Amino acid sequence: MLQVRDVQSAYGESQVLFGMDLSLQPGEVMGLLGRNGMGKTTLIRSILGLKSVQSGQVVFDGRDITNQTADRVARLGLAVVPEGRQVFPNLSVDEHLTAFVSNRHQSRTPWTPERVYELFPRLAERRANMGSQLSGGEQQMLAIGRALVTNPRLMILDEATEGLAPLIREEIWRCLRLLREEGQTLIVVDKYVNRLVDIADHHVIVERGQVAWAGDSQALKDNRQLWTRYLGV
Repeated sequence: MLQVRDVQSAYGESQVLFGMDLSLQPGEVMGLLGRNGMGKTTLIRSILGLKSVQSGQVVFDGRDITNQTADRVARLGLAVVPEGRQVFPNLSVDEHLTAFVSNRHQSRTPWTPERVYELFPRLAERRANMGSQLSGGEQQMLAIGRALVTNPRLMILDEATEGLAPLIREEIWRCLRLLREEGQTLIVVDKYVNRLVDIADHHVIVERGQVAWAGDSQALKDNRQLWTRYLGV
């Protein structure tokens, strides 16, 4: 479904990605790992058309999307749950979900606002609340729901559980397990590697804008030296 081939990206004179490579098959869950500042978010932005690529190629479902505009990339079926949630403070929960709902790719069991409320009952209780009136955990649920109602073929979650209370984190992990069971293709950035290895099929560790290691969850579980060397845990 997704191939990133030798991608290089920079901000002005500061190069961030130095030949990134990864691939993802339909229905797989990938953990994208690495310490802060190693290039994970820049890679995501480069995939989504939010950051220009200097060289290399991004291919989605056999189509070259390198340096396509973000709106075109989104229409092809990529969605993001961004770091920091980025909900609209002056839109209600219901308005968020209604504004973004779409089923361009004719899913047989599409995500709708009502399905999101079933997934996150806490949002249903607050459907009339504005984005600015939600807690951080509720905003993260809303950001996930907002991405889901676009019925994406690939969904990317950047810092999926960062800054959330333990009970809310459990809600997010439950959601990710459900999405995996339903066959949703996912890329998940999260620092809780011990939880991510139970959900993801394989992982890519990013170090200074390059792939430092790639492998499946069992290999990552078995090699705790990788955790210490690259993940700081």
